[in-house]
Amino acid sequence: MKFSYGIAMCEPDQYIPLAQAAEAAGYDYITVPDSLCYPQEASSKYPYNADGSREFLESLPFIESLVAVTAMAAVTKDIRFLTSVYKLAIRQVPSVAKQVQSIQALSNNRFDFGVGISPWEEDFAVTGVPWKRRGKRFDEQIEIFRGLETGEFYGFEGECHSMPANKMNPVTGTPTPILIGGHSEPALKRAARVGDGWIAAGGDIPEMKAYIDRLNELREEYGTADKPFDIWGAGAAAFNKEGLEELASIGVTGVAIGFRDVYNGQPDAPFDEKVQQLQWYAGEFIKS
Repeated sequence: MKFSYGIAMCEPDQYIPLAQAAEAAGYDYITVPDSLCYPQEASSKYPYNADGSREFLESLPFIESLVAVTAMAAVTKDIRFLTSVYKLAIRQVPSVAKQVQSIQALSNNRFDFGVGISPWEEDFAVTGVPWKRRGKRFDEQIEIFRGLETGEFYGFEGECHSMPANKMNPVTGTPTPILIGGHSEPALKRAARVGDGWIAAGGDIPEMKAYIDRLNELREEYGTADKPFDIWGAGAAAFNKEGLEELASIGVTGVAIGFRDVYNGQPDAPFDEKVQQLQWYAGEFIKS
């Protein structure tokens, strides 16, 4: 089992010392979420909490996730980083590919790219990206990203994108692991078809098992079952040894650890308490 410590929605000056503390404690990864902005008016609902509200995000600070990864990678040596998840569909993929390859070059390939489609139409409106056909756009973005990171001349003509042939430098020559987020059937199909893994947004063990069983069916269908595939989970089961064993038994390969329930407005803990929490978990479950 791999362990990731979540860093986000805290004061900006805490990112670097928390990353260093997590690495020293023995975590394998640091997980960083993504949020671009908060709209003044919105009708979209959040799909991963009980009432679909998003008010819990309004006053929370978000450092841009790729910037945060770059800063934390610069002051660490071995720990890896995972976005969970980056809203690729609202960005221009050549610029994102350049950022990611720069991170890989500077960090010695310590970045796993968790990506997804924003559930909020307002994110698309703010960035001037069409909401319609967002799934097809996202599929093409993944294909373009893969082509650009080869370092060879690469062009693309699709239904949503047209890009003249170009090449990117530097590239590391090591393919970036792309993990897909989302619980919908299209998201599971996308993960099974083109992903190096899948990231859950939550759920208890029976729910996780149902998703993983479906992923396994789809991977057999697409002929990708023999490909290495990571599955990241989270939740209360990761806080006891029996739960971790059960998660591993259903196919979960990594757990993201957090100590704050932002959905219910839980306030941020003082910095020293955060360090004590992450050290406690490492002593109980990572190093035991």
